[in-house]
Amino acid sequence: MPHDSDQVHVTPLTHLEFTNASSVRAEFALPDTGLALYVEAHAPGVYRVRCAPPDVLAAREEKPTTRQRAHAEMLLARDEPVGELVTSSMVGAGGWRLEQGEITLEVATDPLRVSLYRAEQCIVSSLAEGFLQKGERDGDTLWRFSALLQEDDHLHGLGETTGDPDRRGSVLVSDDPNARVAPLLWSTRGWGLYVNTLSRVEYDLGAAQPDACSVVVHDTLLDFFLFTGEPAEILNQYSALTGRAGQPGLAPMGVWLEQAPGATLDEALAIVENFRANEWSVDTLEMASPAVHAFQADKPVFEWDASRCGEQREFQARLQAANVQLAAPTLPAVLQGTALFEEWEDRGWLLIRDEDGSACVFPGTEVTAGQPYGLLDLTNKDVYKLWVERQRQAVEEGLASPVCSVQVDIPDDVTARGGECGAVLRTLYPMLARRALFDAVAGHRTPQEGVVVSRDLYPAVQRSAWQAGPRCENSWAGMEESLRAALSLGDSGVPVMTHRLGNAQAPLDGMTPELYVRWLATCVLSANFSFQGVPGLLPSSFDTETQELVRHWLQWRYRLIPYVLGIIEDAVRTGLPVQRSMAMCFPSDPVAQAWDTQYMFGPALLVAPMLEPGNKARVYLPEGTAWWDMNTGWRYEGGSVLEVECGLDTLPVFGREGQMLCLGPGGLHTSDFNSARLLDEVWMFGMPEHSPVVMRNKIRVMQMQGSSYIKGLEGLKILPSEGLEVKRRGAEVRISRAR
Repeated sequence: MPHDSDQVHVTPLTHLEFTNASSVRAEFALPDTGLALYVEAHAPGVYRVRCAPPDVLAAREEKPTTRQRAHAEMLLARDEPVGELVTSSMVGAGGWRLEQGEITLEVATDPLRVSLYRAEQCIVSSLAEGFLQKGERDGDTLWRFSALLQEDDHLHGLGETTGDPDRRGSVLVSDDPNARVAPLLWSTRGWGLYVNTLSRVEYDLGAAQPDACSVVVHDTLLDFFLFTGEPAEILNQYSALTGRAGQPGLAPMGVWLEQAPGATLDEALAIVENFRANEWSVDTLEMASPAVHAFQADKPVFEWDASRCGEQREFQARLQAANVQLAAPTLPAVLQGTALFEEWEDRGWLLIRDEDGSACVFPGTEVTAGQPYGLLDLTNKDVYKLWVERQRQAVEEGLASPVCSVQVDIPDDVTARGGECGAVLRTLYPMLARRALFDAVAGHRTPQEGVVVSRDLYPAVQRSAWQAGPRCENSWAGMEESLRAALSLGDSGVPVMTHRLGNAQAPLDGMTPELYVRWLATCVLSANFSFQGVPGLLPSSFDTETQELVRHWLQWRYRLIPYVLGIIEDAVRTGLPVQRSMAMCFPSDPVAQAWDTQYMFGPALLVAPMLEPGNKARVYLPEGTAWWDMNTGWRYEGGSVLEVECGLDTLPVFGREGQMLCLGPGGLHTSDFNSARLLDEVWMFGMPEHSPVVMRNKIRVMQMQGSSYIKGLEGLKILPSEGLEVKRRGAEVRISRAR
């Protein structure tokens, strides 16, 4: 993606005049340019800033077009402001104070400058030479706004990275598929930014000027949100604004198995049977490419690939007999050279090139078996509806989870039926594709539970609670890259990233038994993961000792499912991910942030993965709380570094004081779960202070007179920390200090 906006002449916006104020908004005029600037208290601690000609702002608010309204709904779950604003002038300073309680945005003029305060502390401000500039290139409007970076501004979010989680020094372009960009940016100093647009956004996070964060927006209207607070507060505010994750349901939480490329169904089911025979858990079989169903050559109906999978009913019967769910690749595409391609090209149902009205042809992929194809124009309501109907048919015939990554580089000379083109179309298309698939999987269900597997990143991606991780090399470095990808996506507001235990498409000679078990253990303490169905990456490829360790860790995985699903359910309320970075959880502890491969697994557990050979590891326990070693039961004060020894059957895992961990009884697949008895036992880390995170949570903690009273633990085994005693009184459990 080109991003040569730095070569474009831009005009600083300087003189500002106050025009009007209400309880939620202050309005200003920029008379030298004919622009209006609106600053809104969108929610407590959240400011919305918009700038455009007054008629553009008025039209967007009062009479948006159907397309503008549809785009707005895809970007924002809550468009109406719910905050309260007090506007006053700064005496003698030439500006205005816009206050929300202890949060204040100061707006100064000549030149236009802004500063964001929490209480008396300035957490971010614009550059001294000005805040906002406007320019044009090829007739398109550009906006540039910049902020001054302090030494302790560590920048997180903006999508997936396998490198340094601090994005400072990076340059990113939103519609470049290779850049892996999501739109939330936040700093450990306590501010966050979201640019509300489908158009191109360019981020320079201190690359050109080390102490400046510069953002260029290609849109006729500048619209962005400023957040204030701790990172957890920012993610909460951001997800409430842009939408929160749906529920995946119970079955997808079990272990997945990815079919090897080119493998037959018999070979894949033989692996499932081998897992069952060895008591290795597995729940979902993900078919390899190409797609198992696609449009017929001359009819708009799906055709089952019988040559690969056999007769469809027999195929489904074999899956049911093996007690596995089906995930399979798909693509909203029609193969070039078919009668259907020509018919839909004439009808305009494919993405069309502007020059001659011909369909844009994309190079073949694994999903299309290497055959070139055209993409369905999902901005066309009739095409969108047809695609949903065909996918729902596949779901009704046994497909549990579609697998679809469609974030391709759509050329600038392609325009959709809705008028979208360029960066807007590149951003919008994967949004439409995944929404259509979720409508097919879950739109007709109550509640709307379902999983669509995808690698695509785009605005509001966090509404879909299942993001596939990258394919990394079979090495210690590859395991670390997978972990860093998950933590960076969590920093970007994506609640779930699933890992792959190795890479079937990379050389296998680096996968030692030790690495395999350490990687598996880290996967167990994550949202979820998949085995790769190739020799060298399956448990049966290793010695009996390694196979027993696999059995041990998979038993732990299924015991943890109620906790993990509880974290995902909690994401619907808080926006927090399953795997949480040290910067997110401990923004005021710079030492913790330096230990950037440690992570919080939900609110209760600190995990320090073993990322190199050996059985010794150093762990940093963040300050401000105490920590309980899950392997020894010993208590440690925070702010300390420990050296621990871990065999292959353990990892350095510490429970946070005041938290509880609820575990299930385990099983070989999720169908073993008893809905009336999801839990088996409870581990306590010191005196319980917080209600535990657990699926369908009905456990509540109340503290009184130095003791904790808990309801909802009937029939569960309770493992209190040393120095505590348990007393049961009917349905209530009392935890108190041992006498």
